Amino acid sequence: MAPGVRRITYFPSRRPSGAGLVEVGADTVLPMSDDLQESGARREPSAGASRRLTDPGWLVNADPAQVWAGLDCAAGAEEVLVAAVYRASMRVHKYAAPGVRRQLLALDAARYGAPELAAELAAAEAGDEPDAEWRVEWASGSLLGSAHTNASTLSADKRATWATSSLFRPEDLSVLGGYYPDEVAVVATAAVGGRTLALVTLTGSNSLRGKLVQVWDVATGRPVGEPLTGHTDTVRAVATAMVDGRPVAVTGSDDETVRMWDLTTGRPVGEPLTGHTGGVLAVATAMVDGRPVAITGGHDKTVRVWDLTTGRPVGEALTGHTSQVRGVATAMVDDRTVAVTGSWDRTVRVWDLATGRQIGVPPARYDEKLGMVVDGRPEALGAMVVNGRPVTFPGSGGEALIGEHVGKPVAGHTEPVRAIATAELDGRLIAVISDGPESVGENVRAWDLNTGRQLWGPVTDRRGASVATAVLDGRPVAVILSGSDEVVRVRDLATGEQLREFPTNGRGGQTLATAMLDGRPVVVTGWPEVWDLTTGEQIHELKGPGDAVLSLAVEALDDRHLGTATGAIDGGEAVTEAKERTVVVAGVFGDACGSVWAWDLATGEQVGEPFEEAPGWPEGVSTVAVVVVDGHAAAAYGGALEGMCNLTTGEELEEEDYFGRGEAIKALTTTVIDGRSVLISGSRDGTVRMWDVARREQIGRPLAFPMPVGAVEVAPDGRLVVGFGPEIAVLARH
Repeated sequence: MAPGVRRITYFPSRRPSGAGLVEVGADTVLPMSDDLQESGARREPSAGASRRLTDPGWLVNADPAQVWAGLDCAAGAEEVLVAAVYRASMRVHKYAAPGVRRQLLALDAARYGAPELAAELAAAEAGDEPDAEWRVEWASGSLLGSAHTNASTLSADKRATWATSSLFRPEDLSVLGGYYPDEVAVVATAAVGGRTLALVTLTGSNSLRGKLVQVWDVATGRPVGEPLTGHTDTVRAVATAMVDGRPVAVTGSDDETVRMWDLTTGRPVGEPLTGHTGGVLAVATAMVDGRPVAITGGHDKTVRVWDLTTGRPVGEALTGHTSQVRGVATAMVDDRTVAVTGSWDRTVRVWDLATGRQIGVPPARYDEKLGMVVDGRPEALGAMVVNGRPVTFPGSGGEALIGEHVGKPVAGHTEPVRAIATAELDGRLIAVISDGPESVGENVRAWDLNTGRQLWGPVTDRRGASVATAVLDGRPVAVILSGSDEVVRVRDLATGEQLREFPTNGRGGQTLATAMLDGRPVVVTGWPEVWDLTTGEQIHELKGPGDAVLSLAVEALDDRHLGTATGAIDGGEAVTEAKERTVVVAGVFGDACGSVWAWDLATGEQVGEPFEEAPGWPEGVSTVAVVVVDGHAAAAYGGALEGMCNLTTGEELEEEDYFGRGEAIKALTTTVIDGRSVLISGSRDGTVRMWDVARREQIGRPLAFPMPVGAVEVAPDGRLVVGFGPEIAVLARH
């Protein structure tokens, strides 16, 4: 890419109100928080910044704009790994305080399979904030290695950089001119007259919009001049370059032409470039022998190179793909400028732009598991150089590498984690985890959380699966309730071998819990019903709600907490005789509202009065936990709304806000820390919070995660297991 032209690195995620876009380097523009915008200083990439990448304290405390500017200078395996870790969740931690950034960086280092780096980051000082109380021990990295890219550029100093471009929804680009009525299809940027401009094309129902390119001033968020018009069909690709000292845009369209535009005047440059016999679907730019060129890929299965100075083709079309070319990127490899192309023929090919010859035979081939694919075909492409070797990325959801992987991420779940159950097995901590949307089906896997290795699975269910653990005949087992046939299946926790199964009268529901009753293991299923786990016989049905149970919790409580302890006279004094009772608490999805119910596990009798939320709460109670507040048993509940209710009276407790309202609570659990009863909540906003139940206050800062938290569990040894997106992490108190 020619000097003076800059690319936008854009994260398609919601930003805090007031966040804008700020130029921070020769090749990068990124969203910045208000406090970082105040200085307005440009951050140029420098070798000095690169050398500091191995300093954990600098990574945690430095201005994110300054760190970001040094990431492209990373050299060697250690710095490249650090750069990957910093980029992984930057859309979250660039707005955060140093303490939160420290925790996220340590988490992402663990996701990359770098425990030593994770430990160094977690131990770094974060301004005047206290040391991190919870530190990550291990985490999966299913999503790492996926670059959200489809356009790569070559900078003047021969460093490979890349830019994002994908189908962003209107709200993701609202910073530029407000609401877009259609999807944003392509984004590129350039620097013109001291301003950073963004070039945007739209696709959607409006046939006119797809044929034009709107230019925006990134700093002001206002359009610059009239749209670039001239194409007679949808614009599919945009890139920028410098030609004879002028910043230009290069566009490709379904009208089978490539056009060039002077970004200073907004006028077309020369005649349309013709040669493709189908729509032009991808464009990238580079410098070859000192001359700016455009590389285009099309529906006609060809790749073409154009001299942007003369407007003429360079050599013959590059052929070899057997289907339409959907992605083009450029990079520098061994002092050669190369183009990397991705096609619906499921291959990625590398071309020497000086000779027009393909490098490497056969081409890299990809299967249907890669991200941003349609029927297994790469939809978009990006490229960069890692440690001197070319790396290509087809799309935004998987990874395809020509060269070497960065780090050693452990892959596993591919859908959001919904349920976690833990147990100890021969001194090891084992987690049984269920993932996936109910409408598609779920996978159940078992993990050794000491080593990060998967023990068995996936066990796939067509319509949801709930999980728990128990001890059966002296051996730890996983208990799985299938949503497709509503059968309870018991598997050996170590091997995954199925030991037995029994039906639930077709009313298994969507959740289950295990407990001990009179010395025997039992399972409570979501109608709710209680079953003997050894024999598979029903013990009793817990009558009452008549609606689907979404969540269950089982807790041993003192009678005094339930207000049911009996009294006696001893020496003229009243003595309360307290007994322990195991209580089942259920969160229910009703026709018009959610509710919370409780029963005595031994007798099946209802405990107290149910709590019913006001009508109009259609999502129901998706998670529940049992706590004792001021000597009274209470249920904490979450879902569309959250709060606490007294299990005896059914009344809502007028407590301080326990959950940090604003995002739905997806998971609740309880534990004891330093003798204190603690309630732990996991939220859709990507946080885990801990609450001192007795003091009714939050303990420390929230733990931050880069994706929504769907499950939280406290292991028998006190470690915290968190499911965020499709990833899992194990944290321990320090």
